Amino acid sequence: MRQITRRGFVFGSAALSVVGRAGFAAEKEGVPLLIGTQTSGTSKGIYAYSFSEKTGDLTAFGLAAETANPTFLALAPDGKVLLVANELDKFEGKDGGAVSTFTLDRTKTRLTKVNQVASLGGGTCHVAFDHTGRDAFAANYGGGSAASFAVGSGGALSPAVSFFQYTGQGPNKARQEAPHAHRVTVSPDNRFLLVNDLGLDTIHIYRLDASTAKLVPNEPAAWRSAPGAGPRALRFHPNGKVAYCVTEMASSVVVLRWDSERGALETVQEIVMKPADFQGETNGDDIVIDREGKFAYATDRFDDIVVTFAISPSDGKLTLLNRMPCGGKVPRHLTLDPSGHWLLIANQESDNISVLARDPKTGKLTDSGKSFPLSRPQCLVFA
Repeated sequence: MRQITRRGFVFGSAALSVVGRAGFAAEKEGVPLLIGTQTSGTSKGIYAYSFSEKTGDLTAFGLAAETANPTFLALAPDGKVLLVANELDKFEGKDGGAVSTFTLDRTKTRLTKVNQVASLGGGTCHVAFDHTGRDAFAANYGGGSAASFAVGSGGALSPAVSFFQYTGQGPNKARQEAPHAHRVTVSPDNRFLLVNDLGLDTIHIYRLDASTAKLVPNEPAAWRSAPGAGPRALRFHPNGKVAYCVTEMASSVVVLRWDSERGALETVQEIVMKPADFQGETNGDDIVIDREGKFAYATDRFDDIVVTFAISPSDGKLTLLNRMPCGGKVPRHLTLDPSGHWLLIANQESDNISVLARDPKTGKLTDSGKSFPLSRPQCLVFA
């Protein structure tokens, strides 16, 4: 056992081999929600809920799959396969984490494990499908690396098709002593993969052959943030022309123009999330954009806020509208429900899911007073 610096907790060195097959039945008017957790507390894997779009309430249906540290989840485009990042230091007795897949049946009542393969790097913290569902990708935070996998029939993962081990360090000696891959994002046209590297202040850019899952370095090969900023999360606007990068150490959102022909990012704007009068360290977390592309919401940790932005329809630039408490401590992930009337936030240190009410027309968030307990929640995926 050893400490994972990204998480600040100690967990077991081997993945659990037994996967639960407990089913969950969604209420008639509810939307199924899957939540990945850290299994360092009382959580044991992936949990299932039903979410009411009318009231904003969560109904728990228990453990959907038992698996070690499923800290990020991604649903395939057809909604039938769930991709999981198992954030481990060791897998099957070797250094490195793992990625696994589960099938989600047509009635969305059961998760069944398909297979699990080595990610080839420790602390696997993020996974993604391509837009066809035939390719999968993983970012390894502790290992400072990224990998791609082919997805076969029934959702089975191949061994790694492409693997990139990064080297070097950034100016922040405490946080950037080595590369730390944090996010894998497929471009809207499915031609490129972008890998956020918090340790090197870089977003690596690769050309993707979607027929094989093979990646090759692009030219230009990367975008670079301000020194010591730590690019953590990335989200494309629905128009496919702009992307938004959340930096961890700078607690900012960087607006990036995306050149889809060249596979290149260009900095357009940067907005700091933390209030000017806040004393102490903050860490940027994640960002989500509404379906209409009018508003964005980003979370900042340790000041524990969610920030609302208006998005310019002409150039994608942001205007900061509001900061408010996120409803818990150390937000890890956020998502909008399918109706667009609620924003859900997984709060790691307060062991809860907070639900904020949202006005889709104005983008305004309000405290609904709704909070639901779960040990070490990490990732929220509507199924």
